[in-house]
Parts: sequence; C-alpha cells; structure tokens
Amino acid sequence: MNDVRFYKLLIGVNALMPLGLLLFDWASQRLGPNPIEFFLRATGVLTLSFLLITLAVTPLRKLFGWNQLIKYRRMLGLFAFFYGCLHLITYSIFDKSLGLSTIAADIVQRPFIAIGMIAFALLVPLAITSTNKMVKRLGGKNWARLHKLTYVAAILGVIHFWMIVKSDILYPALFGVVLAASLLARLMWLKRPAVQKAS
Repeated sequence: MNDVRFYKLLIGVNALMPLGLLLFDWASQRLGPNPIEFFLRATGVLTLSFLLITLAVTPLRKLFGWNQLIKYRRMLGLFAFFYGCLHLITYSIFDKSLGLSTIAADIVQRPFIAIGMIAFALLVPLAITSTNKMVKRLGGKNWARLHKLTYVAAILGVIHFWMIVKSDILYPALFGVVLAASLLARLMWLKRPAVQKAS
C-alpha cells in the first residue's frame, strides 16, 4: 500500500512538473512573442499525452503482465482532464476574454475548435464518474461502456491536433500511431478469447 502511495506521489509530481515549468517560463517571459498561444498549445499536447498514456495502461498490462498499472490509470485520466480544463480556460478566458459571441464565431470559422470542444465534453462525464461510488452506482459493465468514450475523445483529440498544425504533421502523426497501436492491441485481445474457444 505504501508503494502505491509513493508511486502515485511520483506520478503526481511528474505530471505537474510541465505546468510548473510553463508557469515559470511565463513569469520569466520566456514563452515567446505570443505566450498565450504557446501555453494553449502546450496544455493541448499535455492533455492528449495523458489521454494516450491512460489508454496505454490496459494494453501494457495485458501484454507484459504489469497488473499494478491499473491502480494508476484513474489518476492519469484525471490529469488528462485537468490539462484539458487548463487548455479550455486558456482559450476561452485568456485568449477570447470569455466573449461567447467571439467563441461561437470562432467555432464556426475554425472547425477544429468544435472538434476539440466535443473531445473535452466527452471527458467531463468520465471525470465525474471516476470515483468508486460512481462505479458502484453505474455498475461495472455500464461504467466500462461509458469509459470507452476515452477512445473517441482521443481520436477527436488527434484530429483536432492534426487540423491545427496543417503542414507540419509529424507530432500529430506520432500521436496517431500511438493511438492506433492502443486500438489495435485492444482489438487483438477482444478477438483472442474467440480464437482460444475455437481451438
């Protein structure tokens, strides 16, 4: 139990370190000519990174027998939501000054924003139902079905990133490869019981 607490503390410190560095660089005016845009991009990449790390837990656990990873999946998912919140706050408050008409017009003119909004909206019920009480209230099967939305959110997140960069697609392509590997691993494990029964 102490090991779990230690590793959770370690994950928490490392997960918050990028934010600490961003805030330090912001205060030191080291984020370039457009610090809001830099912060917006950085929090977006962090959201997607933690989302993909969360999705990688199950394949890694099944492929390598690292069953202990399941104890940290919820925490990793909540950090994805946390950075998603920062991403949305940076856009809506610091970039658009919470101008609803401006945000609405921006969504119409730039579809990738709408895709990002949908991806974040899918994370909200996942974060709300991340507690043990909600798992019991929904039931294990219903909870598992609901949390498959994580894959949809990740797919939309990759598309959102891809549409933003336009020409330099290296990084969104890398995220796409990682996501595809997670999905492929999941499909392989879903088919394996059927193959074993047939044999």
